[in-house]
Amino acid sequence: MKMILVRRFRVLILMAFLVACALHIVLDLLPKLERSGAQPSGEPGCSCAQPAAEAAAPGWAQARGRPGEPPAAASAAGDAGWPNKHTLRILQDFSSDPSSNLTSHSLEKLPPAAEPVEGALPGQDPGALRPLDPGHRPLLRGHGTRGPVPPPGPSGDGSLLARLFQHPLYQAAIPPLTEDDVLFNVNSDIRFNPKAAAAAENPDWPHEGPEDEFLPTGDTAVDSYPNWLKFHIGINRYELYSRHNPAVEALLRDLGAQKITSVAMKSGGTQLKLIMTFQNYGQALFKPMKQMREQETPPDFFYFSDYERHNAEIAAFHLDRILDFRRVPPVAGRMVNMTKEIRDVTRDKKLWRTFFISPANNICFYGECSYYCSTEHALCGRPDQIEGSLAAFLPDLALAKRKTWRNPWRRSYHKRKKAEWEVDPDYCEEVKQTPPYDSSHRILDVMDMTIFDFLMGNMDRHHYETFEKFGNKTFIIHLDNGRGFGKYSHDELSILVPLQQCCRIRRSTYLRLQLLAKEEYKLSLLMAESLRRDRVAPVLYRPHLEALDRRLRVVLQAVRDCVEKNGLPGVVEDDLSPEHRASAGR
Repeated sequence: MKMILVRRFRVLILMAFLVACALHIVLDLLPKLERSGAQPSGEPGCSCAQPAAEAAAPGWAQARGRPGEPPAAASAAGDAGWPNKHTLRILQDFSSDPSSNLTSHSLEKLPPAAEPVEGALPGQDPGALRPLDPGHRPLLRGHGTRGPVPPPGPSGDGSLLARLFQHPLYQAAIPPLTEDDVLFNVNSDIRFNPKAAAAAENPDWPHEGPEDEFLPTGDTAVDSYPNWLKFHIGINRYELYSRHNPAVEALLRDLGAQKITSVAMKSGGTQLKLIMTFQNYGQALFKPMKQMREQETPPDFFYFSDYERHNAEIAAFHLDRILDFRRVPPVAGRMVNMTKEIRDVTRDKKLWRTFFISPANNICFYGECSYYCSTEHALCGRPDQIEGSLAAFLPDLALAKRKTWRNPWRRSYHKRKKAEWEVDPDYCEEVKQTPPYDSSHRILDVMDMTIFDFLMGNMDRHHYETFEKFGNKTFIIHLDNGRGFGKYSHDELSILVPLQQCCRIRRSTYLRLQLLAKEEYKLSLLMAESLRRDRVAPVLYRPHLEALDRRLRVVLQAVRDCVEKNGLPGVVEDDLSPEHRASAGR
């Protein structure tokens, strides 16, 4: 009798297990069956026919209907509208691409190897932007421009920014471009339709908007390209974008206004960053607002544990352009609706599950990252609006490989240890004997980067990147500037050590710094005017603008000290002479 009861108990356990498995299978297939049943008779079911917002909205509306409900209950209520796993997997694979431009591989966890191509399009063959046969590819120069283009900034004589960009120091031409000097050689006769290319390669890609939205309308095929692609094909050996490239201003407007169609978390990193995809298939890295503009970094904070600031990313782009380096990808501020533009369009289930409603009835989320991703560090809207920065992606690594270099003046990232450069006053002499710093070009680029970081107060420059195609004779890309503009009452003089140790600077950089120190071209006024046009203006707290003028005087004094010690020819390299420009073009 006892044996019979034991057998019955085992059978009962087995049946309960089978029932549970069957329920899981039904729950997984239910959304797909519902969509298939909703298709008109005779039409094949398509997972992309129903927008993500429709799939996620019911659960979210249900969660918002009960403000007092705990976050876990709200998350469970929203699971009913989750899209099918097949679509989720496709978009997760695309969105987790590690080749986003704002990564510098130091304290950040290294992401997995690159998957699909971002610079081309989701699902598109990487060969679509691969250089063509030299005999059949006219070199593309000045795409979309017809004669002189007005400089960035408000038009009219009253614009200080317009007058600056008309100054002779901002008119020096780069050497003539050869096919080896441009990142992409584009056949200008080929018309490019991003929507058609993506739809042909990936049927599951959501096709929203009118079908002819990106059909050619200009005089040439290049005019039909989206602005992010015009930005990509304008990159060359000497600059990330030309001074008066109209695509850059248009791209800034796109970053602030384009419809967001997909959102995913960026893999790795100490703090939460989101990859946002737009309706024109461009992508940008979103850094949400974490603290108020007037809030200074506490004095006891280490530089590597400080928050990243969205407004620092925006201000860094404008400062880089005013200094005429043009080495920061375009960045714009934007107010984002957390429900309609993040939660309802994301296919990243890990991100989706971290949404909740705060006791103040604001919508919050925290995502996943190494340090500041928890309910204690949640990002909350008012009630669902959140401010952030959007930085345009650089071309995908599969199309344009980049090389990552360790900054010779990298900090130790240790609470007690000091780096070698902090204890050895002759450290620069060792650096200058090591390739690629044994040639003047790269060491001068590092000096530019040093001045740029000191003006912002950015101590977190551990690595930098260059485009592999151009070898060692090209510019440094100024990425990941979120830890700038943290303190306005303190000037971190240790950032200037590379300039003080090496005592080298370009003549063009030195002359522009002197120009920006004059009252008629005051750096703080130029920055204020440039930042005024951003959608989240005012971008910087007023004391940060005043700190720029103060730090600029410190930089000029450091150069004067070097000149007194080594003489002008030993410190300032004349990069404006015709002989120097000719040698740079070889």
